[in-house]
Amino acid sequence: MQLGFVSAILPELSLEEVFGTAQRIGYECVEVMCWPVGKADRRYAGVTHIDVNSLDAAGIETIHSLVERTGVAISGLGYYPNALSPNAVDAENAVRQIYNVIDACAVLEINVMNTFIGRDWTQSVENNWLRFLETWKPIVRHAEEKGILIAIENCPMIFTEDEWPGGKNLAHSPAIWRRMFEELGSPSIGLNYDPSHPVWLQMDHLAPLEQFTERIFHLHAKDLAIDQDKLNQVGIMAPPLEYHSPKLPGSGDIDWKQFLGVVRDVGYDGAICVEGEDREYEDSLESRLVALEKSYAHLRPLVSP
Repeated sequence: MQLGFVSAILPELSLEEVFGTAQRIGYECVEVMCWPVGKADRRYAGVTHIDVNSLDAAGIETIHSLVERTGVAISGLGYYPNALSPNAVDAENAVRQIYNVIDACAVLEINVMNTFIGRDWTQSVENNWLRFLETWKPIVRHAEEKGILIAIENCPMIFTEDEWPGGKNLAHSPAIWRRMFEELGSPSIGLNYDPSHPVWLQMDHLAPLEQFTERIFHLHAKDLAIDQDKLNQVGIMAPPLEYHSPKLPGSGDIDWKQFLGVVRDVGYDGAICVEGEDREYEDSLESRLVALEKSYAHLRPLVSP
């Protein structure tokens, strides 16, 4: 396994500075964010450390040189929009950028592209399904042709009122993953698996490692803390941020020694990248750097015991 972090935590730094940070702390890889240049529409979105729409031969050489010079690899290119948005323009823009990021993976010789499936959050899973297939079958076919793996993060994307009631990402449960993989019929689509999401959803976060071993292309390391007293008062139908909080690895409810033990047991040897979304460390660049250092200190001996 290679220990890394998601570059969205350092939006104000250049790609070179992000890699310098990884090298200084000891991280082996970075998942690099590739949003279109422009304003973010939510927290941790809109971060552009590689602008895939202006990537030319010189830019490719610069990135390869940066990787060689620092010894820090790119675990994957990340872009997490809603490709099934009920807003047709938003959905079209998202799909276009997904294709562009896949193409950038190919020219940069990076074999993983991380993203969300998306969802019309006002509709049921079943009412999203036909559109999901119409949108994603061509994307997956394109990825196959380019030799790229698409890793879907399993976050339901239901935090705020504008994501209620269905959330903005279909791919949040094992039952849905099985159906997706079967109906897409491609080995090129799998998971960017984050164990914090099934814990929040009251599901077994270890079982998918064994049930979907061949489909786990990338891992995120994010912890969470459930406020059981608050949950007892508001119930699971309340907006999730009322009763749970994203935390740094080692600061929440996940037993990372246990989790990473199972990861090793199933033979996963790819990247696991810290996704820094702990609000206690958001106030400044300095505090977010501390978050990366603390996460590294907790995970390093567990990733490479």
